[in-house]
Amino acid sequence: MTKLSVNVNKVAHLRNTRHMEVPSVTWAACVSLDAGAVGVTVHPRPDERHIREYDVHAIHEVLQEPKYQGREYNIEGNPFEGKYIELIKAVQPTQCTLVPDDPNAFTSNAGWKVSQNRDRLTDIIATLKQHCQRVSLFIDDDPTEIALAAEVGADRVELYTEPYAAAWGTDKLQTITDSFVKAAEVAKNAGLGLNAGHDLNLDNLGHLIQHIPWLDEVSIGHALVADALRLGMENAVKAYVDICNTSK
Repeated sequence: MTKLSVNVNKVAHLRNTRHMEVPSVTWAACVSLDAGAVGVTVHPRPDERHIREYDVHAIHEVLQEPKYQGREYNIEGNPFEGKYIELIKAVQPTQCTLVPDDPNAFTSNAGWKVSQNRDRLTDIIATLKQHCQRVSLFIDDDPTEIALAAEVGADRVELYTEPYAAAWGTDKLQTITDSFVKAAEVAKNAGLGLNAGHDLNLDNLGHLIQHIPWLDEVSIGHALVADALRLGMENAVKAYVDICNTSK
C-alpha cells in the first residue's frame, strides 16, 4: 500500500495572513492522522513564509501522543540553508527529505543534481542518519542521478512529479509516465525506497500508483488543502487515502 503523508504547509500559509492561530496547523495534522494519513510533512523555509520553527516542535509533540504512536514525521528542506539541521536534531523525525531549494524559490522546482553535490550530500546524509530513521533525496526522473543517490547514502528518493502533473490530460502523458516508471525501476534496482510528490491530486494520483505499484509514499499538500475547501479536511484526506488503497 502506498502511504499518504499530508503536507500542512498551505494551512500554515493561510494562518500566517493573520496574527492568530487560525487555522491551526496542529489541528490539521490531527485531522489528517485521524482520517487515515500515515504521517505529516512540513517544509520549513528560512523565511518562515508558512511553517514556522514552533510548528515543527508543536507537530512533534502531537506525534508523541499515544494514539499517534507509529505515525511518521517527514521534514523537508535544504540542509545547507537556515536551521534545518538544528530542527532535525531537536525533533528526531522519521524521515528527512532533502530538497535543493534556493531560499528565494517560489516553490520546489527541481531535484538534486547528485553528480554535482556528491561529497557534501554524502557528509550531510551521514550526519542526518544519526538523528532520523531515513533520508530521502528529492530528485528528477533522471536514472543516472537516482542511481547516484544510493551511492551517497540515501535510503529513498522522492520523485519530483511536477512534469508528470503538467502532462496530465495531454498527448505527452504516456511518454512522461514511461519516463517516471523507468526512473522508479532504477530506484528499486538500486535498493532505494520510493516516494513521490509535487502537484499530485485526486485526478492524477491513481494513474501514477497504478503504473508504479511499489511506490512507498506520496506527500501531498497544495491540492489536498484546496480540495478541503470543497470537501472538508477529513473527507479530503480520506479521498486521497482511498486512492492510495485502491489504485494497485
